[in-house]
Amino acid sequence: MSHRISEVSDFLFQLDALKSVNRRTYINGGERLENSAEHSWHLAMACWAFAELLADSYDVQKLIKLALLHDLGEIGAGDTFLYSSDRDKAHIKERESVKELAAHPGNPLSSIVELWEEQEAGNSKEAKLLKVIDRLLPFIHNMKSEGRAWKDHSIHKQQVLTMHQFIENESPEIYGWFLVNLEHAVEQGWLMAC
Repeated sequence: MSHRISEVSDFLFQLDALKSVNRRTYINGGERLENSAEHSWHLAMACWAFAELLADSYDVQKLIKLALLHDLGEIGAGDTFLYSSDRDKAHIKERESVKELAAHPGNPLSSIVELWEEQEAGNSKEAKLLKVIDRLLPFIHNMKSEGRAWKDHSIHKQQVLTMHQFIENESPEIYGWFLVNLEHAVEQGWLMAC
């Protein structure tokens, strides 16, 4: 038993590396950059909250698991900025990293790869909600920091619209809220109009 506990401890230490992956989103209205572990926790809480708010028949336990592991691949691949030209290739290195973590001798979680692939494909009801909320959280952070990350990277309205367009089909109510706040961000000068 002592050997198994040591292996699991080492596995958990490997997961701890997610705390060292910085994102481009500022927390607390601009205090500092968020790391991917913080984002994953925040996403899990947000998914749970939205599952309750939307009062649909989500498998909340599965949804939380998807949220907690959705960025595990960033341990080996790093974070890819939403507006990066390399975004469409990020999943390749992330998948390799997830498989490497799953193969760790101390990993007691047999479904890591399967669940990561599910959230990556985005086909299940839970994975669809996860993708909406995952896209929504950085937007909310930008609204609270007066567009700090947008300004840092010279992001304009059309880029944000393009990357959030899929939300219209998944959740028209959330998309309506997003559009109102997007226009507010442009009016305030937090986001470039063109």
